[in-house]
Amino acid sequence: MGMEALIVLILASLSLYFLLRLIKFFYKVWWYPKVLQKLLSSQGIKGPSYQLLHGSTKEALKMTRESMKSPMKLTHNILPRVQPHIHLWTKLYGRNFLSWHGYQAQLVVTEPDLIKEVLTNKTGVYQKVRPDDIAKNLFGDGLVMAQGTKWSKQRKLATHAFHIENLKGMVPTMIGSVENMLQRWEYHESKEIEVLKEFRILTSDVIAKTAFGSNYLEGQKTFDMLTKLTSIVAGNTLKIGLPLIRKFLKSNDSREAEKLKHDIRKSFEQIIIRRKEKFETFEADGYGSDYFGLLLTANQSNDENKRISIDDVIDECKTFYFAGHETTMSLLTWTMFLLAIHTDWQEKARKEVFDIFGEKHPHTEDNSFAKMKTMTMIINETLRLYPPAPLVRRTVTCQTRLGEILLPQGIEVVVPNLVSHGDPQIWGEDVHFFKPDRFAEGVTKAAKNTSAYMPFGMGPRICVGSNFASIEVKLTLSMILQRYAFTLSPSYVHSPFLHIFVCPQHGVQLNFHAL
Repeated sequence: MGMEALIVLILASLSLYFLLRLIKFFYKVWWYPKVLQKLLSSQGIKGPSYQLLHGSTKEALKMTRESMKSPMKLTHNILPRVQPHIHLWTKLYGRNFLSWHGYQAQLVVTEPDLIKEVLTNKTGVYQKVRPDDIAKNLFGDGLVMAQGTKWSKQRKLATHAFHIENLKGMVPTMIGSVENMLQRWEYHESKEIEVLKEFRILTSDVIAKTAFGSNYLEGQKTFDMLTKLTSIVAGNTLKIGLPLIRKFLKSNDSREAEKLKHDIRKSFEQIIIRRKEKFETFEADGYGSDYFGLLLTANQSNDENKRISIDDVIDECKTFYFAGHETTMSLLTWTMFLLAIHTDWQEKARKEVFDIFGEKHPHTEDNSFAKMKTMTMIINETLRLYPPAPLVRRTVTCQTRLGEILLPQGIEVVVPNLVSHGDPQIWGEDVHFFKPDRFAEGVTKAAKNTSAYMPFGMGPRICVGSNFASIEVKLTLSMILQRYAFTLSPSYVHSPFLHIFVCPQHGVQLNFHAL
């Protein structure tokens, strides 16, 4: 074969390759979305129209930005502000509708029975959605994202770490962290305190001490990097990168996220080295009984079924900080906000605290935390109105039926729990009012359908740290209530927004008065 013929053959091959890639690309971003839209439409599932490449994401982003331009009235009906596109589309298209994250089809499900079917996942069809390139830097392959046997291994470790008996042993450490916070507050008595900032420090300090045997100041650099990485991930939630461009040209956010991931890894590697040195120089018996120690023990295990890699250890550390810190900080902040407005419930909670603990520090004797019925009702109602994570996503791994809906492989199912948490058909016409007594007989009697309430998820992947968060929140609130009465400051601006978790955009300012 001559050189000219070879060149012609190579060019023809390249042309065919790029033609096939182009055909595949247009099938993925244009033809298949049209087919899928028609398939679901024939089953009565409607939704916003698909726009080439962007799907319905541009529309959702536009509505979200518009809703964030000004604060809202002091109401607990936060769905129209936090997720305005979901609020509008449920009204236009019904309880279940089809939307698009770029060219990825998403069936949004708000009917409790269908939610239960997805999250309990008895068939194994509904799996966690893999994070995008930027989010991967935060989540890695930790417990939140892991699948299959790896998830089972990590789940067992976390379940052991957060067993109720282990949690009881963490109470004195938590008390010390809260005491440090309250000592700072003594300099601000009768003055305004921004509690979101205070609880950010508190929850970071608790995690540093209970999980890593460290403290907030030692881990502050790592925490700051993780907080910054979380902000980058949150800021890119509704952004769609074009597939070919995204592959070869990284955005500034993408490069910054990768740098933070690298720096966070180095930081955790130093923590690992220090912990191992203690063990090797016989300063410690084993790697420790905290979560970090359990992870390192698993890393050194001779049993392949129990052993995890250093990458897994670091991913779990990031996951625990991210999930444990952000969730608890959000719950504490919104609970204080609600008690500052509803001072009658603040007084009821304070009375319960003094009845159970008197003026002593909270403790686990006589199952004290379980006896806090008023506090439990208040926390449950806070989680209903201001759930930390208001969105759950699953991907369908093979064709299946969800109720009567035929779902093709690859479609995502999205569960926005703010919709079911605020449904008057399930909770009554007072659904947007703060009424903790709706939980007086427990969660099962609070709503017409218990599958409508899922602040920590549902099924096998329900949040493993929910008991940790509950104890930390009850303990912190108890110690505050023993010392202070508080009201909402006139400077507070009601602007809840979605920052992966539901957060107050401008913080929560409260006025404190010593008892």
